Amino acid sequence: MRAIDYFDRGHDRDPQRLAVVDTETGLKLTFAETKELSERIAAALQRGGFENQDLLGLYGPNDGMLLVVLLAMWRANGKWIPVNTRNAIDANAGYINYVRCKWLVYHSSKADEVQQLKDRCPVMQHFVCLDKRMGDDPSLEEFMAGVTAADFVEPEVDAFGNLSDLVGIFPTGGTTGPSKGANVTNLGWGTMIETAADGMGGRTDSPVALVSAPITHAAGPIALSTLSLGATQVILPGFDAERVLRTIADYKVTHMYLPPTALYQLMASPEIGDHDYSSLRIFILVGSPCSPEKLRQAVDIFGPCMCQSYGQVECPMIVAWFPPEDVARFAKEAPEKLAACGRPTRSIRVALLDDDGREVPRGEAGEICARGALVSHSYFEKPEETAEVRKFGWHHTGDVGKFDEDGYLYIVDRKKDMVVSGGFNVFTAEVEAAVTELAQVREACVFGIPHEKWGEQVHAVVVAEGITGEEIIAYAKDRLGGVKAPKSVEFVPEIPRTAAGKMDKKALRVKYWGDAQRMVN
Repeated sequence: MRAIDYFDRGHDRDPQRLAVVDTETGLKLTFAETKELSERIAAALQRGGFENQDLLGLYGPNDGMLLVVLLAMWRANGKWIPVNTRNAIDANAGYINYVRCKWLVYHSSKADEVQQLKDRCPVMQHFVCLDKRMGDDPSLEEFMAGVTAADFVEPEVDAFGNLSDLVGIFPTGGTTGPSKGANVTNLGWGTMIETAADGMGGRTDSPVALVSAPITHAAGPIALSTLSLGATQVILPGFDAERVLRTIADYKVTHMYLPPTALYQLMASPEIGDHDYSSLRIFILVGSPCSPEKLRQAVDIFGPCMCQSYGQVECPMIVAWFPPEDVARFAKEAPEKLAACGRPTRSIRVALLDDDGREVPRGEAGEICARGALVSHSYFEKPEETAEVRKFGWHHTGDVGKFDEDGYLYIVDRKKDMVVSGGFNVFTAEVEAAVTELAQVREACVFGIPHEKWGEQVHAVVVAEGITGEEIIAYAKDRLGGVKAPKSVEFVPEIPRTAAGKMDKKALRVKYWGDAQRMVN
């Protein structure tokens, strides 16, 4: 099916059910109203010259109308370009020019940034401001003036749902250079939604999904997945720990998504014990590994709703799934298994390969490789980069993992982040998990720094209170042994993050490595 078909399937369940609730603007739309409004916006796009498979960027904080525009763009068979509000202007301009995006719908709060993008992006031709007129750029309401849903012309579609058409060109993390654009087709997107719905569906007759992470990042795909289940989307403009906790209780939220770092902020909030979280059925952690100890604590706080998924832009969201019933069981019976990210889903095959393309024995570490309909088609206009990650008939994720005896997958490290110290391989994710077991440590980022004798030594950057570096090192040495334990610890108020919300190890390495090659390999 097409991306928009999944929203329409949710609409068909109950057209009069609320689809969108924007807690900031007060916007409330039923599925029927959302469908009609998306058809009207799609008609306005067509009137304005929007063509089949045109590119449209969305830029702004979370907003209910931003989600409706996304649906309208797919209804007109366009391709989505997420423009990350956390990115530097140069990074966003470079990506827009690279993929040649013509259209931009933005929020007025980003008007200054948009003016800079206009100056740097000659490829962009059409601008619409979501909430009000900005200079020559019409407001969305002005842009829609004079058209109705009946004016929308359905694009040509085949009985399979145009499986090879693109739903978007999604930027990779870009931690080692400019982002590449992953070409994601209707086939890949639909595979993701169907697989996610398998894990999230059937748990309540009245699903309510909280959207506080950026719609322009992973929250967008998850929102579409829950919309396909008929879930009401309760939208916050951004993440605020106390507001999230109150919203769960006030709206009886059943489904939500956050990265582990946001979970840690919820757990540290002074309001954590003040609200009722019993409505929660699915609380997905995705984006980076979660501390097993903090995941165990989260089960105690939020109940048997905690779950994890593993994926990347090139195989979106759901390569592996750790369902809430497994997480809750292991929290009581086998807490060491909480370090896993789940088992491979039915929509994809996963293998752990060595550098020669051979599968490694179970229990040993190898690069996580994937094959199946979930895998993106290619990188946009980058055949050499595509070939680099498509060796031996597999997509190579760049992540290192291992399977346990029960088939659970553990993310050991990014291949480029592994520390080689005195000839021994040290996986930084394992060290980070051990260090964050300490109650005084909120976050830890581990990487290698130069050492004259060993080549590299393990270094930890932590956000912590009430503990010394020596105590952290001693604990890690007891848990992991002398080779893997940090040899030095640095305390910081916050760990820097990339625009995708991941820990920015490259930025932290700079003062130790400068421009040395090992810093990024």
